[in-house]
Formats: sequence, C-alpha cells, structure tokens
Amino acid sequence: MPSTEELLKRLGVEIDAETLRLALTHRSYAYEHGGLPTNERLEFLGDSILGFSVTDALYRDNPDLPEGELAKRRSAVVSTRALAGVARDLDLGQYILLGQGEKLTNGADKSSILADTVEALIGATYLVNGIETARGMVMRLISPLLADAEALGAGTDWKTSIQELAAARKMGSVEYAVQGSGPDHARTFVATLRIGGTAYGEGTGHSKKEAEQEAAAVSWRQLRSVEPADA
Repeated sequence: MPSTEELLKRLGVEIDAETLRLALTHRSYAYEHGGLPTNERLEFLGDSILGFSVTDALYRDNPDLPEGELAKRRSAVVSTRALAGVARDLDLGQYILLGQGEKLTNGADKSSILADTVEALIGATYLVNGIETARGMVMRLISPLLADAEALGAGTDWKTSIQELAAARKMGSVEYAVQGSGPDHARTFVATLRIGGTAYGEGTGHSKKEAEQEAAAVSWRQLRSVEPADA
C-alpha cells in the first residue's frame, strides 16, 4: 500500500495510523491474514454520519422542496454509485487492503468496495476528531453532488430518467448494446445507448447493469445540455 499521507491530505483530516489502517482493511484481506478486524464496523458508523449530514444539508439548503424530493436527492447522494465516484476522485482504490481474490477481480475499482471504504473513513474521522470534523469532511466530499440538483434527481435511477426524457421528447425506443471482454474473473462490459436507432452515451462497468447505468447517465447529461428542436 502506498503512503497514506497524500490520502489524508485529500481528505483534509488527521487520522492515526492504526485507525486509518482499520478503515482501509477489507474483509477479504482480514480473512487471509488470520481474521484481523475489518472496516465493517467503521462503515456502519460512517453510514449514519453520512446520512445525517446529507439530510441536514438538503433540509437547510432547500426550504421549498417537499419530503419526497428531499428523500430522492438524499438517496442519490448516498448511493453506492455516488460514493464510488467520490472514492475514484480521491484515487482511494490504491490504498485499500484487499485479499488476493479481490485483487485478481479488480476489487480496487469495484463500486461497492469503494463506497463502503468511503463510509469507513467517515466513521474513522468521527472517532478520532469528533462529529463536526466528520461532517465537515462529508460536506467537502459531496458538495459537488449537492450542487448538481438536476443530476441528483435523475441519479436515483439513470435508466428510468433517460427513458422518461426520451419519451417526453418523442425520440423513439431506448436500447442498450452491451459487449463484454476479459477473463471471467475480471470481466469488463461496455454499453452503448441508442435512442430511435441513434447512438448516444457509452458506459463501462464490471457488470452489464453498471455499464448500462453509466451509459444512461452520460446520455441524460448529453441530452439535457441540448434543447429539443421544437423548444
């Protein structure tokens, strides 16, 4: 594992070496090294702090939004997909302690592992520094997501959102062309989204579903940036 100094700098907090190592210890590594403690308890703690911090921010910053819309936006921000994006921006994968099996299947870039580790780091920050520092870190990490109100609404389910947008614009049927490559233990999928026979966004992932969601997200943003011809 590379030096964690750069990671702490990106997070903007101080965490002692022992607690930080625990936050970065995936269960696969712990199992292969004699049953070491894992980051799962810290993940449980961080999940609660994340949820509260996001809920508080959304409530205060959007006084006119109804409960249903607030809940929808919160779900988008705390989703595995959103947290994995935060982790990739931090280049977090290189720091996670993984077992050999996860390493062989590119576990350092699996969205579920990345998202769980972000939550564990939030939990570790709380234990070491207290709630205000933990909340401050959460807000630094997710503020770009909170600022993108339209994407927050769509992000709960990109495939449904692109379907609704295409229907509203009478563009035709939405289809996905998916191709897989690589060995079974490290399969990568590429999805191309077509609407009315025209290709739009492309997405990649370790599953067909993940690749299709990425393609839908790219296409949604692409279409939203261009007004329909009869607008």
